Amino acid sequence: MLKFESVSKTYENTNIEALDAINLTIEKGEFVFLVGQSGAGKSTLIKMMTVEEKPTDGDIMINDVDVVRLKKKEIPYYRRTLGMVYQDFRLLENKNVIDNVAFAMKVVGASSRLIRRRIPDVLYRVGLSSKAKFLPGELSGGEQQRVAIARAIANNPGIIIADEPTGNLDPQTSMEIMQCLEDINKGGTTIIVATHDKDIVNTMHKRVIEISGGKIIRDDERGGYTEDK
Repeated sequence: MLKFESVSKTYENTNIEALDAINLTIEKGEFVFLVGQSGAGKSTLIKMMTVEEKPTDGDIMINDVDVVRLKKKEIPYYRRTLGMVYQDFRLLENKNVIDNVAFAMKVVGASSRLIRRRIPDVLYRVGLSSKAKFLPGELSGGEQQRVAIARAIANNPGIIIADEPTGNLDPQTSMEIMQCLEDINKGGTTIIVATHDKDIVNTMHKRVIEISGGKIIRDDERGGYTEDK
């Protein structure tokens, strides 16, 4: 479970209030879209989840971890409980698909035996079994994003956070990527997606949280990108 209680973030040098008294609960196994215009506060909210930034005020509990009070040395271990998917894929260009996924597991100290057992299953789940030996440059954009998703789920995280995961993809490929995330969600993983992709949000009818001016202005259980959808 993820819970924000009266979370605010003000940048001292500018007095910009990026988040203003955010109260938010996301239950285990939910699929949630974060929407809003650029500068609304979505990125700051995500950075709070990953402890790239800490709030000026308020409390954040994620999977029973008080992330606000994490010590610097504890943050990398906490981040291992999350899976991250980015717009620009962030793959290791000189490593093939297997090695890109294996890298995420080696970082957390997984054994070679576990890695060999786990990777075929992960690649099957994202539809890349036949591309295991390919380098990122030999893959399409959609396939590269699938590698990024495989890497994100390799260590069985409880939460996957996807920041504009379809921003560089065509509409059909974008929907395929979201269906992949939806399949992962059906296995019990919490999925949080920040996006500007109106068509995807309107098609999938998941929970939609809209942010504007650092405030949550809408929270619909089965909503669209805009309130009238």
